[in-house]
Amino acid sequence: MKQIVGVNFKSSGKIYYFDPGDLKLEKGMHVIVDTAMGEEYAEIMIPNKEVEDGKVSEPLKKVVRITTPKEDKMRDEFKAKENNAFEQCLQKIKEFDLPMKLIEAEYKYDGSKLTFYFSSEKRIDFRELVKALAAIFKTRIEMRQISSRDEVKRLQGNGICGRELCCCSFLRNFETVSIKMAKEQNMSLNPTKISGNCGRLMCCLKYEHDVYCDKLKSLPKIGAEVKTQDGVGEVASVETLKELIRVKFNENGEIFFKKYSAKDVVVLKDVTNDNDKLDVDNEEDLKELQKMEKLDREEKMNNKSKKKQGE
Repeated sequence: MKQIVGVNFKSSGKIYYFDPGDLKLEKGMHVIVDTAMGEEYAEIMIPNKEVEDGKVSEPLKKVVRITTPKEDKMRDEFKAKENNAFEQCLQKIKEFDLPMKLIEAEYKYDGSKLTFYFSSEKRIDFRELVKALAAIFKTRIEMRQISSRDEVKRLQGNGICGRELCCCSFLRNFETVSIKMAKEQNMSLNPTKISGNCGRLMCCLKYEHDVYCDKLKSLPKIGAEVKTQDGVGEVASVETLKELIRVKFNENGEIFFKKYSAKDVVVLKDVTNDNDKLDVDNEEDLKELQKMEKLDREEKMNNKSKKKQGE
C-alpha cells in the first residue's frame, strides 16, 4: 500500500496525486509541492489515504512542506496584482497587433513567474511581447496557449441545462467526444444543440455515453418489428434512459402511436442500424460537426505530446 494526497492548483482544476511523506494533511490545507515546473502552491483536496501500489503512477512527486503564514500572505498579495497584469498585457497585445485572445494572468505564489494564458487559431510569435512584459513586471514571463475548452473552464459559466458547467464543477479531465456519441443518445445532430460554451461537442456526451451503450444493448432498435399487448407494430423511437418504446401501428391504413415499457415488448424482427451513418439534413451542419470532432482529436494529441515533453 502507498500513502498519497490529492491536490489541485486552481479551483475546479484537475486533481494530482503526491507523496505526503511524513506530513499529516487535511482537506483545505495549503502546501508547497515539487513539480516538473519547480515548487508550486497547491490546496489539499484529498487528505492522506492509502491506495494499492498499482493504482498510482510511479514515482510520485513529493509534498515539500505546509505553507507558512508568510507564504500565504505573499501568494494573496500577488493574486491581487493579477488583474492589473492582465490589463497591461492586453494593452501590449493591441500595441503589437497580435491575433491572440488573452484569457488570464497568473502569478506564481512567490512572484518569481508571471504566466499569461491565451487562445489563438494559429501559432504566435510573441518574443517582442515577452520582452516588453518582462521590462514592466521585472519577473520571468511565460505565455501559454490553451484550448477553447480550457478557456471556458477558466472563465466559468452555465450550460444550456441552466447549471454550472461540468468542467467548472466536477469534471477534471477532458475526453475526446465524437458525433457518433450524440447519435447513439438520440440527440439532434445540430451544432447549436450539441455544442457547449466552448464551441466544441458537449463533454456530457462522453461521460454519459457508457450508460446509453449499456441500456441500448437490451432495447430494440428504431425500425424493429415488435409484439405488444395491442398487436404488432414498428419501433418509431426509443427513450433510452426511461426504457420506453414508442411503437407505430398501421391498422387498415390508420396510423397511430403508443408507448410501452421495454419489458412489455417482444422483438419479433430487429434491424441492423448503420451506426457510422450520420443522418444530418444540413450539409453545413455536418461539416461544422466534423470540424469540432477533428479539433477535439487534435487537442487531445497535443496534450499527450506536451505531457511527454514534461510541459
